[in-house]
Amino acid sequence: MTKLQSHYRWVIVAAGGLLSCVAIGAMFSLPVFLQPISHDTGWSVAGISTAMTIAFLAMALGSMVWGNLSDRYGPRVVVLSGSVILAAGLALASHASSLLMFQMVFGLIVGGGTAGIFAPMMAAVTGWFDTHRSLAVSLVSAGMGVAPMTMSPLAGWLVTTYDWRSAMLMIAVLAAVLMIPAALLVRRAPALQSPASKTTEDNGAADGDLTLGQVLRSPAFIILLATNFFCCATHAGPIFHTVSYAVTCGIPLLTAVSIYSVEGLAGLAGRLGFGIMGDRFGAKRVLVLGLLVQAFAALGFLVARDLGTFYAVAALFGFIYAGVMPLYSVIARENFPLHMMGTVIGGIAMAGSLGMSTGPLVGGLIFDLFDGYRWLYVGAWAMGLGAVLIALTFRPLRRPQVVAATA
Repeated sequence: MTKLQSHYRWVIVAAGGLLSCVAIGAMFSLPVFLQPISHDTGWSVAGISTAMTIAFLAMALGSMVWGNLSDRYGPRVVVLSGSVILAAGLALASHASSLLMFQMVFGLIVGGGTAGIFAPMMAAVTGWFDTHRSLAVSLVSAGMGVAPMTMSPLAGWLVTTYDWRSAMLMIAVLAAVLMIPAALLVRRAPALQSPASKTTEDNGAADGDLTLGQVLRSPAFIILLATNFFCCATHAGPIFHTVSYAVTCGIPLLTAVSIYSVEGLAGLAGRLGFGIMGDRFGAKRVLVLGLLVQAFAALGFLVARDLGTFYAVAALFGFIYAGVMPLYSVIARENFPLHMMGTVIGGIAMAGSLGMSTGPLVGGLIFDLFDGYRWLYVGAWAMGLGAVLIALTFRPLRRPQVVAATA
């Protein structure tokens, strides 16, 4: 890598952080618009919320497709397409004349466009870095952590100043203005810019000769998918239902909402902290330890009754669950061919999105069935331990002698 390329890789990181912040922030502005949309249109809150469930499923299904396209055509064209689709989806959703139209447009188009950002950007960044890789990936992921502190308050201010349709249209324009120029900065990793260097960067012919089908059927890939699914299923329920749980414990709603802010700030620190630890101690080792702490942190909500305890548990939980997420991309880069990285990370993101989609529904069913959230957190703890056990079975895809030969 030339000196210019060494500097430009941090431009890729900055662009990725901005893209992930705006994309996730725009999609997760829907909860802010929830009540204004319902009051204006008469649509049910459950019906409007269904758009978010559809968006999660669209992200899951779209992640692997977008990732594969980034392997074929490069990350710039894919991220640019995702940015345009996301902005267009928000603009169209702001003009929806029926609930079904809103669900389909916001869910499928906005969710599908958002999926075009995460996996391709993670794959691009991992290819640009041989050193400080965990930190670089964590910085891109930190953009998602900044979203609740930037895009959500902006959406809240807009929707209180204007009607929801105008506010959502403004978010769409802002997304286009920020994301399209940032997408144009994205480049393929230097090792993939010339076909002759592909097999060398893939660390030897043994990996370079692997077909995509062999990689997707490999135990290493399947274990990563299963680990991420159980990991996301662990924190999905607590993320979505902790405010409601705090209210049932007697904490006022507006005060309970601040628990999310604590989680968000802690998560930002977690992404950076785990990135540094991953570079120093190894991504897999740090991931397994983080998954173990995440499981018991979820269980820790059961002892929370006052605001101070909620803050303490939420800070630990947010620090851990946000910190472990970027490590999956690092482990993928260490074990799979670079020219397949978009597809591999897209598959991992797909599993994570499916895990996240379980939280709102399962938590709601548990509350309705047991008139409380105790079993939600017990179930999250069990899911977390399952993620630990699955992660412990992970073995590198590459043969030790191949790694040694290229070290």
